[in-house]
Amino acid sequence: MLQTQKPDWLRVRAPASGEYNNTYDLIKGLGLNTVCQEAACPNIGECWSQKHATVMLLGSVCTRACRFCNVKTGRPDLLDPHEPENVAKACQRLGLKHIVITSVDRDDLEDGGANHFAQTISLIRQTSPDTTIEVLTPDFLRKDGAIEVVVKARPDVYNHNLETVPRLYTSIRPGARYFHSLNLLQQVKKLDPTIFTKSGIMLGLGEEEVEIAQVMDDLRSADVDFITMGQYLQPTPKHAKVAKYWSPEEFLRLEKIARSKGFLQVASGPLVRSSYHAGKDFEKLKQARQARIC
Repeated sequence: MLQTQKPDWLRVRAPASGEYNNTYDLIKGLGLNTVCQEAACPNIGECWSQKHATVMLLGSVCTRACRFCNVKTGRPDLLDPHEPENVAKACQRLGLKHIVITSVDRDDLEDGGANHFAQTISLIRQTSPDTTIEVLTPDFLRKDGAIEVVVKARPDVYNHNLETVPRLYTSIRPGARYFHSLNLLQQVKKLDPTIFTKSGIMLGLGEEEVEIAQVMDDLRSADVDFITMGQYLQPTPKHAKVAKYWSPEEFLRLEKIARSKGFLQVASGPLVRSSYHAGKDFEKLKQARQARIC
């Protein structure tokens, strides 16, 4: 049975602060796209007020049509050759300690946009050497060598979201393949074990708790360090409907289960998103790895 009434714990305040406006003006002035805006993230007010923004590379139009995603689908934009440079400028001007870089899927490009990711990482390293870098990449399906290009650029965190349980892929994420995404994460860790790996799933699309636990086991078998779990929110009437609103107590129980399976870091809650509190979580990741080594 579908649930239509959004619970109180999912209601957030509208953006309203000077820092939010400053972040907005900087992003707009450099002609950058952010997943915060394109995906209608509920945390945009909080994050932008703290000068945190997740930059979206490769334009604002995606070649996939996932039923959960609010990013536009259609004929992709031409690549902006200045985009990596402008992302580096934004990072420097905002004084970011940690930056998250994601992108739309670009199945039309020979490398899926991997070299654009690598160039952006390289320029941030040059202009903001103390900034740690987290990438959230597409799956690079049928793009041989793309993963290697991004890993060679050495981001601090490599994130790729599984998004949902295998049973729901054909209806929710039809252009992707569950085990390809899982293999991508495993390949990153094999190529460079020092890079933290991360993945996330949305809850509320019709999955069962036993299926969530299996996804956790699959991620741990791929040696993934960090799992995020958040509530799916239907962005428009044409997108997949919410089958269930998971309660904060249920998210807490899932967090305990995930920690028992050996993840270095777990973020689980109704408003959790892939890049939510990413900088703080990166510090926790480093501390957890050090504690495990000791």
